[in-house]
Amino acid sequence: MLRTQAARLIANSRVITSKRTFALATKVIATKPTARFVKPIIPTRGIKQINFGGTVETVYERADWPREKLLDYFKNDTFALIGYGSQGYGQGLNLRDNGLNVIIGVRKNGASWKAAIEDGWVPGENLFEVEEAIKKGTYVMNLLSDAAQSETWSTIKPLLNKNQTLYFSHGFSPVFSDLTHVVPPKDMDVILVAPKGSGRTVRSLFKEGRGINSSYAVWNDVTGKAHEKSQALAVAIGSGYVYQTTFEKEVNSDLYGERGCLMGGIHGMFLAQYEVLRENGHSPSEAFNETVEEATQSLYPLIGKYGMDYMYDACSTTARRGALDWYPIFKDTLKPVFQDLYASTKNGNETKRSLEFNSQPDYREKLEAELETIRNMEIWKVGKEVRKLRPENN
Repeated sequence: MLRTQAARLIANSRVITSKRTFALATKVIATKPTARFVKPIIPTRGIKQINFGGTVETVYERADWPREKLLDYFKNDTFALIGYGSQGYGQGLNLRDNGLNVIIGVRKNGASWKAAIEDGWVPGENLFEVEEAIKKGTYVMNLLSDAAQSETWSTIKPLLNKNQTLYFSHGFSPVFSDLTHVVPPKDMDVILVAPKGSGRTVRSLFKEGRGINSSYAVWNDVTGKAHEKSQALAVAIGSGYVYQTTFEKEVNSDLYGERGCLMGGIHGMFLAQYEVLRENGHSPSEAFNETVEEATQSLYPLIGKYGMDYMYDACSTTARRGALDWYPIFKDTLKPVFQDLYASTKNGNETKRSLEFNSQPDYREKLEAELETIRNMEIWKVGKEVRKLRPENN
């Protein structure tokens, strides 16, 4: 019944979500390919006080930093992106397409170097080895993986100077410096902008003329302009709106969310429901559809678009009564697990585990073995076949 209701809602939906777009340069430096895919700018609001369930917070929207203002603000700056993984890719290309002076710093002839060349970065012009890139940058954007930041910090730190701004997109390394040994210099601005999504999402939403939401934080404000720098740079990398946090809260909420509802927790819940259905004689396709397919294809998009209260109001009376009865049971059962998880992120256990595992010489082999186990689970084998049956795949 939920599936039928959801399908009807999607089909009849007339809600239009306005797209916050970026106006990019019609002309850019020769080494910066013109971004033909970007849509015209649609004016959006600026700084705003919003009441979030009784707590008033300040939200910064990109109208406060129109493109002309960004170009003027950063006219004398060079953004040196260190690392070209997920975030380096997304943030780097967005900065470049926004007409700013961006260079990439990675190991010469490595996989990231080759990937950068494929994306239009030119060796000797805007693609350099790490040391040279850092020396050229006024903003040093450390977008290496958490483990790599720890491993390379002893090399990177001596190259920094007080006239630069050090940038992170995750509070992991500075917050858990007892484990990572990443201690930012005290004589320079140190800031953070954390997009709430992968670098691929940062890029795809930008290309669609939209923007991802991000948080920002300040570790050091030596110049008195660190907050301003963070807000401007957040818009420049492709954020639609930005809210303030701290390095500590960013990393704790991020690690907690990834292990909880965003990935680990939801995966565990999918498995538990699927296994019980299979143990009670339901076919693989039925178990998958009632566990994953209906959730991801019908219900979750509606929750994201309209809210949970809307779903309760829109579903069948039978579905509504059952969900209202059972959600408190799930909440009370799961809350102690989430409390343990948050404690594990805050006390550094999750950081220690991540660093130890990701720094092992055979890290890739062990990771592949774990992923292969997941691929071979019946639920995800079934999912592969179910996805083939979707109308868009036929």
